[in-house]
Amino acid sequence: QVQLVESGGGAVQPGGSLRLSCAASGSIFSIGTMGWYRQAPGKQRELVARITSGGSTNYADSVKGRFTISRDNAQNTVYLEMNSLKPEDTAVYYCNAPRVRTPGGRYLEVWGQGTLVTVSS
Repeated sequence: QVQLVESGGGAVQPGGSLRLSCAASGSIFSIGTMGWYRQAPGKQRELVARITSGGSTNYADSVKGRFTISRDNAQNTVYLEMNSLKPEDTAVYYCNAPRVRTPGGRYLEVWGQGTLVTVSS
């Protein structure tokens, strides 16, 4: 069993900053790419950013230059630093690991439970 647990969401004013964390735990041999997705009310879930185990990153155009994804492989943790937040960034943010290898050799896709980010004055 593998779990992803997010933390760091909350309410912030426009222009503010938040840092999200996502820690993986359980029967883990290795984790490949990890990513952050978000889903705003009435909209589809969309990719925000992802990072490979080697540190290569890519971002949605809407967050480039404002958000930074990073990871600590030793701690199986991924972070999302969000700056210059806008009301349109309001959403539930989900952590994702599409390819987690277990000690038994299985590959799993795992999602976190989500953390709410609200940007409002």
